[in-house]
Amino acid sequence: MDSSKIIENTITKLKQSLAYFEDDLAKIRTGRANAAILDKIMVNAYQTEMPLKQLATVIAPEAQLLQITPFDSSNIQSIAKSIREDQNLGLNPVDDGTVIRISIPSLTTERRQAIVKQLGDISEKCLISMRGVRHDSLKLLENDKKSKLISEDDFNRLSKQIDSLMIEYKNKVELLISAKEKEVMTI
Repeated sequence: MDSSKIIENTITKLKQSLAYFEDDLAKIRTGRANAAILDKIMVNAYQTEMPLKQLATVIAPEAQLLQITPFDSSNIQSIAKSIREDQNLGLNPVDDGTVIRISIPSLTTERRQAIVKQLGDISEKCLISMRGVRHDSLKLLENDKKSKLISEDDFNRLSKQIDSLMIEYKNKVELLISAKEKEVMTI
């Protein structure tokens, strides 16, 4: 494989890992209303499991309130039940027949510490994914060097470039984690 393609491919995969990580961070409950915390909710509607966002719009009209407006009001009970049964969220939806409102309770110190631990696990998964990308890229470079498609000097230069990309993206992950930890721990 062309060495410039290896670098481009590495950058693309690192960006994908970072984007997936950012999505995971957005779904973590911090005591403030955020529609993304309901993204993983699956609802039993029309004799099948469907994602909540296919059945309703979710907005955060206030800092401590989520409002869910179903496209079809016959799904209100199943949406409320699915949210209530998700133990990770610990939310209690209230419906008035047309919309569902969820009051987001303040987090306890114990719960905040558990979330910070969860953040560490999520960041470690992201870093493992990024290390895998780095490993695969270095393996491709090693194969090119063995096949004499690139010289030893090119191999060393490109390896250092891949390592510097890894450091750059690792720093981005650490910045995101520290910002999210600060957000979680702020009362």
